[in-house]
Amino acid sequence: MFERFTAAARQVVVQAQAEAAEFRHGYIGTEHLLLAVLADPADPAAALLVAKGLDHDAVRAEVTRLIGPGEGHDAAVLATIGVDLDAVREAVEAEFGVGALDGPKEEPRRRGWFKSDHSPFTPRSKKVLELSLREAVRLGDKQIAVRHLLLGVLREGGGLGVKVIADRGIDPAGLRQELEALSD
Repeated sequence: MFERFTAAARQVVVQAQAEAAEFRHGYIGTEHLLLAVLADPADPAAALLVAKGLDHDAVRAEVTRLIGPGEGHDAAVLATIGVDLDAVREAVEAEFGVGALDGPKEEPRRRGWFKSDHSPFTPRSKKVLELSLREAVRLGDKQIAVRHLLLGVLREGGGLGVKVIADRGIDPAGLRQELEALSD
């Protein structure tokens, strides 16, 4: 399916992985796809959201507020009470050897014929990718563009991405109509 994505839409998928990694989330959700769309505010689909007052920083703040960072967050919390995890690691490794706190090496996940270190897409974000193809076909477009990805987020309707949009006072149905009117 990815061969049908425009270069900009492929970049959104790559950027969604980067957004998830920045949050230290072990998955790629609809919120990461929304953040990735907004990472390029010059794209017409992103520009519609920016014109309505929803930009990358606003979505990032809302995702942080709603679900916060992933693993690694504990170190920041412990630092607030004076526990330095780096100092603890150094002390343990001095006593028991380098790597003493490292767990057993995990086997990399296998997908088909290849291994992947990327975070998995959630069922909702997988559905968004599928729906983006359906939106492109429905609109008679030969390729999946960024607007189709955003239409997929809206059509899926239950993920954090659409919640952030709606909570910002943006009407998903109205946004859908505006996205459909855009040309690629």
